[in-house]
Amino acid sequence: MRDLVLAVHGSAVPEAGATVGRLADAVHRLTGAPVAVGHLDHQKPSLPYVLADRPGAVVVPLLLGDGYHRTVDIPTVARHFDCAVTRGLSGEPGVGLALYDRLRAAERTAGGPADAVVVAGAGSSRPGGNDGTRAALDQLAHLVPVPVTAAYCSANGPAAPPVAEALAALRARGFRRIAVAAHLLAPGRFTQALAALPGVWALSDPLADHPRVAQVVAARYESARGDGTAVAPSSVPSGAPGLRG
Repeated sequence: MRDLVLAVHGSAVPEAGATVGRLADAVHRLTGAPVAVGHLDHQKPSLPYVLADRPGAVVVPLLLGDGYHRTVDIPTVARHFDCAVTRGLSGEPGVGLALYDRLRAAERTAGGPADAVVVAGAGSSRPGGNDGTRAALDQLAHLVPVPVTAAYCSANGPAAPPVAEALAALRARGFRRIAVAAHLLAPGRFTQALAALPGVWALSDPLADHPRVAQVVAARYESARGDGTAVAPSSVPSGAPGLRG
């Protein structure tokens, strides 16, 4: 059985490792595969270090957008160790349903439903980097009976407004019970920044340890090892830069 490696961004916040660890345990229970975690930044072990011990593994990018990490960094590293790389989590319906569950839990804790929702993504300037957040917004907009808008923790122009700006715009329209649905996988500086925003009615928890995310990751792995539908590492240009070990 091929190893499964979760390629995660990493965070200096200690709770991030515990959150991803719960996901890894859940994926192992679903697949029976050996599961390891390789980090792109902030934490160890690094992705190259993990893959060096697991040549031929299936790498699942634990990323909600198709930015530089998903399209260049991870495939470049995986190619050196003959590993297959699956698609990330961007646009996956299971992620949208997990976001909905987290939002409803936050509203229950707050004491009632919100009258508007901001879907808060990490934000990316890379083409396709924000598509996952937009897809989650579209799905959530069909599940809740209130206005839903997207904003980003790392804003990149008028098409990607910062979360504080989106909140202010909704308040100017008369909304008072505004929830922030965190389209983020694990605790980190972005979740800390969201928690510090004033006047938020409800703030949802990150998504990585939600059961639906584990199901998505397990499906990615089974597809890659079963019928060859994973992204081939060899498709990455040989001159593309890799991650540091």
